[in-house]
Amino acid sequence: MKLPMDHLPAPLQVLLPTTLQLQCRLLRCVKNERLFDQGKRPEMMFYICNGEAVLQRVGLHGAILVLQRVRQGFISEASLQSDSYHCEAAMTASGDVICIPISAIQQEILTNTTFAMRWVAMLNKELKRLRAQCERLSLKSVKNRLLHLIETEGDNGKLALGSGLKSIAAELSVSHEALYRTVAELEKSNILYRDNDFICYK
Repeated sequence: MKLPMDHLPAPLQVLLPTTLQLQCRLLRCVKNERLFDQGKRPEMMFYICNGEAVLQRVGLHGAILVLQRVRQGFISEASLQSDSYHCEAAMTASGDVICIPISAIQQEILTNTTFAMRWVAMLNKELKRLRAQCERLSLKSVKNRLLHLIETEGDNGKLALGSGLKSIAAELSVSHEALYRTVAELEKSNILYRDNDFICYK
């Protein structure tokens, strides 16, 4: 579905020049839907507006390895100069996804230095997020990891749950039982409040 420019998410309106905004298409995706498969040639760049998507691949022993979990933002920016996808992307919660032709982005980067610098700034922001994630995973307690996630990934102390607490547990690299216990303790202590869609500071 072609998307009017004024209906694009605000970050894309700021990032993309008009020529790229006109090529954006909206996909309404359901849970478990694949955005792309490992080994396929990259043709589209995907921006997750809402819901949740993961980058994943099958490990040596057959288990699924989650490489990245995205609730809002690009999920395939690393494929801009790749000959094939090194993993697959799948929706873990239904949501809206914007797709943009990779060839158009490549051409715009080569000919539009202003956009190229905005793209670099976007990648720098993603690098900072990944550094925060590394720092979070170095924390020992489930409580500290959860609060760190809310403060760094949330919006003013409010974190969207996406596909639920099990998804958050996987992102924090803890068991979902341990996370459920921690959330219950923080709710009992009046530190956090949780409903079906988000978790936030009281």
